[in-house]
Amino acid sequence: MWLLAALTAGVLFVVRSLRPPRGGGRAASGRPDAGPAPVGERDQPEYVTAARSGRGPAADGRRGATAVLLLACLGVAMAQTIVVSVLPVFAGRFDVSVPSATWLLTAFMLAAGVATPVAGRLGDLFGHRPVMVACLACLCGGSALALVAGESGWFPGLLAARALQGVSAGAFPLAFGLARLSAAPRRLPGVVAALSAMFGVGGALGMVVAGPLVDASGTTGVLFWLTLVIAAAALAGTVALPRRGPADRRTGGLDPAGALLLSATLVALLLVISQGGGWGWGSAATAGVFAVAVVSGTGFVVVELRAGEPTVDLRLLRRPALVAVNLATVVISIGMFAAVTVIPQLLQTPERAGYGLGATAAGTGLLMVPMAAFMVVAAPLAARLSARTSSRTTFQIGAALAAVALAGLGAAHGTAWQLCLGGALLGAAYGFAFASLGSLVIDAVRTDQTGAATGINTVLRTVGGAIGSQLAAAVVAGWGRPGMQLPAESGYTAAFFIAAAIVSTALLISLAIPTTSGETGRCRRAGV
Repeated sequence: MWLLAALTAGVLFVVRSLRPPRGGGRAASGRPDAGPAPVGERDQPEYVTAARSGRGPAADGRRGATAVLLLACLGVAMAQTIVVSVLPVFAGRFDVSVPSATWLLTAFMLAAGVATPVAGRLGDLFGHRPVMVACLACLCGGSALALVAGESGWFPGLLAARALQGVSAGAFPLAFGLARLSAAPRRLPGVVAALSAMFGVGGALGMVVAGPLVDASGTTGVLFWLTLVIAAAALAGTVALPRRGPADRRTGGLDPAGALLLSATLVALLLVISQGGGWGWGSAATAGVFAVAVVSGTGFVVVELRAGEPTVDLRLLRRPALVAVNLATVVISIGMFAAVTVIPQLLQTPERAGYGLGATAAGTGLLMVPMAAFMVVAAPLAARLSARTSSRTTFQIGAALAAVALAGLGAAHGTAWQLCLGGALLGAAYGFAFASLGSLVIDAVRTDQTGAATGINTVLRTVGGAIGSQLAAAVVAGWGRPGMQLPAESGYTAAFFIAAAIVSTALLISLAIPTTSGETGRCRRAGV
């Protein structure tokens, strides 16, 4: 548990470091935004407008709301990656292949990809807090179902539980909306950066603590006890979140056709990536499922462009700046999650294969500490660097570091120090890149489009991660040797080099993102 305590302290350090300096409100209110006028004080919750001075019980309520949002995002991000470093353990205990076990990660991401925009829309209709409560309840319920399925050896039930946990990913766009309602203008940039960083910090915690916890307890159920406790704590804390009255609610409805088509597209696409090698890339099954992905994807675009209240507002993508940000998000997410999926498998490959370290689950977690630690350190540095230069520059630094780290891992991954060094660079890259995405999205749209824009970006981040994890698993499995269950080392080499090439593409795409200076960005993001 010392490892969990140390990394939790690191998270608190991130949150504290992201707090803007005293007197930093000038950038938030000293210059008018060139865009639309900010929302008036009458549109804010009463305790938020009273808290603008930063004193008294109102300010305490505002800080309490921020803490709850950070805890909720931390719990969801941890739940996403809590199985990553122990996928080989799940494969052994449920008697399935490692590529099949990878669906424990993909099922979460699939559900998250669909639930995220739906949750954002429901938040617009009924208020963000009640939908946040529902998302955290799904995390609690999914964790409980995972405990039951794990004890009974029911793998399909565990997949269903992971999908239910994935619904909780709707908390991310809701958190950005609630932050706009609860945070003072001078603190909003720091809160946005902290919420963006939680995606990486929580993911790092999930990967690192899983192995030691499983080895110490002798059961995978401890992982879901952990997510259940965090989800329950965040759920209890939702009483501190700002309320929205009936007058604040928007009119409109849901878009079930869009949600169903999005689900069909994602499932079909990931089935092709994960199963195409086994079915045969030229087989009728692969062609048929790919055709479903194309048809449903085309239908999704048509339906969303015609819908009055779309699940994903594709019309926002007409903004060239947002197109570049979202495309870069998908690409770098593919590369990053490809790496974090195969590194634990490589670490736990037995030495009799001629490569690998034969690490235990606990050893895997410890060897991934450098990745998590550098991710935690990079998050506050990213916020400060963005304030002094631009969020685009911060993203480009992250993408460049990721390309170097992945290429290095492709060339040398035979010893513990090589994997730790590559992981450390990758963690820093992850922290810089993902902590800057929230600001890049917010800088690219009007204030009233923040919820929809951040929802789209979160969906694409999740979809990119799901594609990356399945792509990496498929590449490694494709290098299997006849008569042996273990893949050839060349499969891991190929996976790392492919991920490096993909991330390099994100660096090129980022050149199309307009540069927003740190001062201008702070003004724009503070225009609540």
